[in-house]
Amino acid sequence: MNIALFDWYIVIGFISITIIIGVIVSKKSAESSNQFFLSGRNMPWWLLGISMVATTFSTDTPNLVTDIVRNNGVSGNWVWWVFLITGLMTVFIYAKLWRKSNVKTDIEFYEIRYSGKPARFLRLFRAFYLGVIFNVMAMGGISLAAIKIGQVMLGLSAFETIGIAGAVTVLFSVLGGFRGVVYTDFLLFFFAMAGSIGAAYYLVNLPEIGGVSSLLVHPNISGKISMLPDFSNNEQVIMLFIIPLAVQWWSAWYPGSEPGGGGYVAQRMLAAKNENHSIGATFFFNLMHYAVRPWPWIIVALCSLVFFPDIASLQQAFPNVSEDKLGHDLAYSAMLTKLPTGLMGLVLASLIAAYMSTISTHLNWGASYIVNDFYKQNININASEKELVLVGRISTVILFLAASILAIFLTNALQLFDFILMFGAGTGLIFILRWFWWRINAWSEISAIFISGFISVLFNMEFFSAILFGENAFFPSYMKFPIIVMITTVFWVCITFLTPPEKKDILLSFYKRTNPGGPGWKKIISGIEIEEKKWSVPNGIISTIVGTIMIYTLLFSIGYLVYGKIKIGIMLMLVSTISCYFLYRLLNKEKLN
Repeated sequence: MNIALFDWYIVIGFISITIIIGVIVSKKSAESSNQFFLSGRNMPWWLLGISMVATTFSTDTPNLVTDIVRNNGVSGNWVWWVFLITGLMTVFIYAKLWRKSNVKTDIEFYEIRYSGKPARFLRLFRAFYLGVIFNVMAMGGISLAAIKIGQVMLGLSAFETIGIAGAVTVLFSVLGGFRGVVYTDFLLFFFAMAGSIGAAYYLVNLPEIGGVSSLLVHPNISGKISMLPDFSNNEQVIMLFIIPLAVQWWSAWYPGSEPGGGGYVAQRMLAAKNENHSIGATFFFNLMHYAVRPWPWIIVALCSLVFFPDIASLQQAFPNVSEDKLGHDLAYSAMLTKLPTGLMGLVLASLIAAYMSTISTHLNWGASYIVNDFYKQNININASEKELVLVGRISTVILFLAASILAIFLTNALQLFDFILMFGAGTGLIFILRWFWWRINAWSEISAIFISGFISVLFNMEFFSAILFGENAFFPSYMKFPIIVMITTVFWVCITFLTPPEKKDILLSFYKRTNPGGPGWKKIISGIEIEEKKWSVPNGIISTIVGTIMIYTLLFSIGYLVYGKIKIGIMLMLVSTISCYFLYRLLNKEKLN
């Protein structure tokens, strides 16, 4: 398709601003590794919160939501909506603990909580797995989405798309470090939101659709608009609702929604001015991520079913797209080709913004692991701060090149989401309990990681999958995830009791540093004078429940208002407001204690 000159002006202007920001903050970021990766631990909640939202709005996110909606309807989004519970536990229970730990990365946690060779191995392994392997996979999925957008909207090859978008992203990431990432995220957030909302509004009002009311009664759409699964369909209820709500949220590890906090969310909590700013940032992120942001993507996904009801229609409309890149996720960028001049430029800039914000975060986060948890610990323990910054910059470039190569061979973002989710099945409970139960040790985590990975790979092999899961097999297909969780959990619990506990001095040091409290530490601190505050977890659990009600009702309220069901929308908005009031009271009570 042809892009108007005015649209290119918008795109070029936007890219220029991001590069300027990177250049402006480059001098400050180069002062030390603490500045390059945490911006001196002096960031306000609103800036960090917006940065988290911008980071999780990547080019593959609207594509993923589109894939889900086209295949499973709006209710299919429960596969990720359910992680709200995990996210709010991070807000009300773990955010303050992470900030008090004062570590540079969440991987450094291993050597303040555990001891000896197992702790060092765990830190090294997780640094390599998360910082390199997993990180490259995640960025590969993001880059794949960018490639599809480039092919459909601009007629660019995979190499051209990655070369252009990647060069700019790597440039300001290398120059600006974490400070540059966060500052540009602030700009990128508004571009991304304006673009997604503008696109949804324009597309739903096209003559072929005729507004929301006509869209909802269209034969291709009417069966896909429910926000809850069809409760008469037992398999759908179990797969899309019960398993996510009963098992997935606490047992799986996924970036941005790690049980107990972690990854780039932990990086932002560690960069906050204090505990309150850490809590504020993570709460703002969860509110925007789950309640507000999904609806423009959902509307565009539903609209796409009118124009492109199946893969064949997409292929016919875009014959230049390579066959291995064809999928339902392509429908999002296909719909954007229908935008007018001006709005097209804004949306293109928003998609570039989404790509840049997420990739830059992953690059800085991954490089922080390589520098702090691998290079400094194993290569040069006496490395100067300038050397660490240099290694961080080199790592940034290498990580991007690896992700770009992977993206060329990927075909579908949902496949990657499912793989990552399955690979971490059963490990989440450890990340929740390790703060509050002294008996968990390094071997607990090591065993969980490896057994989860082994079982996931085994169960996804065609031979074993056909025997164990599906029609005429031992178990229905939806039991795969719970069984992996069960096997992993039983295995690591047994290993925990079969291996010796951590040394008491290590456990006491960790307790004094973070003060997690609770009955799980009574045996360790018994008889030792330690200033203990009231245990905050019970209030945190109540706050999580109230916050979950608040955000879910807001999510549904916005959905019903978009659907034109005003009465139920207002009623749910009222419930959300009341929940917000009670949450405010709970947080004030916590401060007084």
